[in-house]
Amino acid sequence: METTRPTEEWNQSTQPQQQENKKVVAGVCALLLGGIGVHKFILGYTNEGIIQIVLSIVSCGVLGIIPFIEGIIYLTKTDEEFYQTYQVNKKGWF
Repeated sequence: METTRPTEEWNQSTQPQQQENKKVVAGVCALLLGGIGVHKFILGYTNEGIIQIVLSIVSCGVLGIIPFIEGIIYLTKTDEEFYQTYQVNKKGWF
């Protein structure tokens, strides 16, 4: 009886890899911690995150409405639309 060596494909997923979608995490962080720019850092926008922190400090938190609006926008977009807009095309603001 001859045994053959299994190919290395036995442990590979048969499902296509899913895109990493950070919509819910970014949306909730924008609503709750938006003044310190956490949602921008989650999406990989370091410069925009630093700008958000500076704006919050300079305005004493009044401009915290901007990330609140962004959080609502994030959560109302479809998963595919969010992924294309903010993770593929890297749209930094709104």
